[in-house]
Amino acid sequence: MLRRLCLTWLGYLAVVALPAHAADAPALLLANVYRPGMPLADYWVSEKYDGVRGYWDGRTLRTRGGETVAAPAWFTAGWPDTPMDGELWAGRGRFSQAQSTTRTQLPDDAAWRAMRFMVFDLPQHGGSFDERLPALNRVVQRIGQPWVQAVPQKRVSNDAALQALLQRTVRAGGEGLMLHRGSSLYRSGRSDDLIKVKTHEDTEARVVAHVPGKGKHAGRMGALLVEMPSGQQFKLGAGFSDAERTDPPPVGSWVTYRFRGTHDGGLPRFASFVRVRPDFPPR
Repeated sequence: MLRRLCLTWLGYLAVVALPAHAADAPALLLANVYRPGMPLADYWVSEKYDGVRGYWDGRTLRTRGGETVAAPAWFTAGWPDTPMDGELWAGRGRFSQAQSTTRTQLPDDAAWRAMRFMVFDLPQHGGSFDERLPALNRVVQRIGQPWVQAVPQKRVSNDAALQALLQRTVRAGGEGLMLHRGSSLYRSGRSDDLIKVKTHEDTEARVVAHVPGKGKHAGRMGALLVEMPSGQQFKLGAGFSDAERTDPPPVGSWVTYRFRGTHDGGLPRFASFVRVRPDFPPR
């Protein structure tokens, strides 16, 4: 009885703590998906780094979900009080390494030596992205640390040039590209001011429930019932290893899934699980 009461109380504490955590999440600029025919002359192009979104608020390094990143003191030593938006990146194809490094509460110096903070914006700068870019480069130059780098930006003339650059980036191990509208101000939320360009479509959804498996998956998870930001729900049952079915992502967590287009109602076609996203804010 006592054990049941303790578990109930702990569950209650976990639930009531979530809003405070979510309230700490920084108000970040989020990306839409590229659509052929977009006016590319309006945009800067950069590589999309497959890491953990990092936000330096002038004192603390935090994730997209608002959690404090326990980086070693030397990693952020000398950083300015200017807020910086970027990606905590361990290199191409090393997302898992970046994720485990940034989530460890006792920082591992050796692991952090392999990390870089790829800065791509200054959220509190009042100018357009065209104006923020030179200011960003000056901020990074003043920091003068090899693990803090300004994301290289370039222009492309048309869709064919964009697709050629995308293919070269992916062949070299990159995840994709980002387009940033030069005339845009920094504003939170999802818009065409920031666009992601990838060879496949992927996005995130929140886990609502575990659907029991049948047949060869009897006794473990058969699918996740997930909820899209639109509120629509669907079963995500492909892409899981046996270990992930035995110990599935917890209810309330966010997962990334890959898909190929959508049905008329907006639900994804051929959705397949990719990974858990602990850096996303809980509901």
